Amino acid sequence: MARKRKGDPVNGWIILDKPSGITSTQAVARVKRAFNAQKAGHAGTLDPLASGLLPIALGEATKVASFAMDGVKMYRFTVCWGAATNTDDTEGTVVETCDARPSAEDIEAILPGYTGIITQTPPQFSAIKVDGERAYDLARQGESVALEARNVEISQLDLVRPCDEDHAEFEAECSKGTYVRSLARDFGRELGCLGHICALRRTRVGPFHESDMISLDKLEGLSHIAAGSEPMKEFLRPVETALDDIPALAISREEAARMRQGQPVILRGRDAPILCGTVFVSSHGSPVALAEAKQGALHPKRVFAATDRV
Repeated sequence: MARKRKGDPVNGWIILDKPSGITSTQAVARVKRAFNAQKAGHAGTLDPLASGLLPIALGEATKVASFAMDGVKMYRFTVCWGAATNTDDTEGTVVETCDARPSAEDIEAILPGYTGIITQTPPQFSAIKVDGERAYDLARQGESVALEARNVEISQLDLVRPCDEDHAEFEAECSKGTYVRSLARDFGRELGCLGHICALRRTRVGPFHESDMISLDKLEGLSHIAAGSEPMKEFLRPVETALDDIPALAISREEAARMRQGQPVILRGRDAPILCGTVFVSSHGSPVALAEAKQGALHPKRVFAATDRV
């Protein structure tokens, strides 16, 4: 007999405004506790230094977290000039200093070179695995690892304002896998003044935007209210919110029951949709499965538990 999972079957997304000073894992644990949820995870790590948008998946939403992670990200960040650190942010140790400072014109002149598809080397302190170990674990042990450069895409990069001689604020819209800390490091090197991140805030992940966020303090202030109550429902987004870019198809309850048992559903009739690839399947407003459409049939790949709560 299967052991009963602790907590309530809460399903959906919380778009958290993560405060700086805590890890993404700690933020997930606190949201999970606030909802007394059975299961929780996040869609895209934020460093402890960083604040802002952290999509947290509860229950069935954890099955589609990868789709949110693959979406476009937007960051607002401040670079401190005149010093390089071993982590490329203020949490690290200063390893080199420089007295030179860039002008606004100097900064603007280099930004086109960082727009579009660029090659970027991740920071030494990153979660990338090297021979089975995380790069940041090796870096903490004093090892210097050769991380491979990778292509990332930066669709928008703007100098918001030079704050003062030592700091400048930027905004970037970029693809999955982009390291903003690497941008600060590379800006400083090219400008001949060195640089590192001193403030970082994420404002978008895929379909989730800054206006969707709720603070951790506000959420925990409501934690005495039942998860299924209206005040809590207000902040819980449906599972399928992360699937905005995926074709959707509604099927009957009988077809949904078959699909939840792992059986394909045939798309019959002259007006049957012509689909190919991944499809989000629902029935009467409830998610059923992520399915692969091929040769006139839907083949379930990830099945959602039957529930009235999305």
